[in-house]
Amino acid sequence: MSLKIRLTRGGAKKRPYYRIVVADSRSPRDGRFIEKVGTYDPMKPKDDAGRVVLETEKIQAWLAKGAQPTDRVLRFLDAAGLLKRPARNNPEKAVPGKKSQERADAKAAAAAAPAGEGEAA
Repeated sequence: MSLKIRLTRGGAKKRPYYRIVVADSRSPRDGRFIEKVGTYDPMKPKDDAGRVVLETEKIQAWLAKGAQPTDRVLRFLDAAGLLKRPARNNPEKAVPGKKSQERADAKAAAAAAPAGEGEAA
């Protein structure tokens, strides 16, 4: 059984509230979970202490048992100093797509062609 430390959504429409829970990775997002280990209220200001509440002892115990946090929960744990989040870098994300690159090449060739004809004449 692979365990995840993840968010489950609660609250009303347009007013989200999340519980941080330990659950089997195969169970649904808002379905069955093993234990609640914290809360996250995105409606509160970022500097509010009650925005993210973690039960650190329970989280450390579950991490020792092999539970894997999701990306968002890993951010919370990194901010709390419980776990280190590796830096991510994807330099290929900024590279234009194939069609866009072809259009840019055609535009550059079209701009260079009249300039080249003007010099030759």
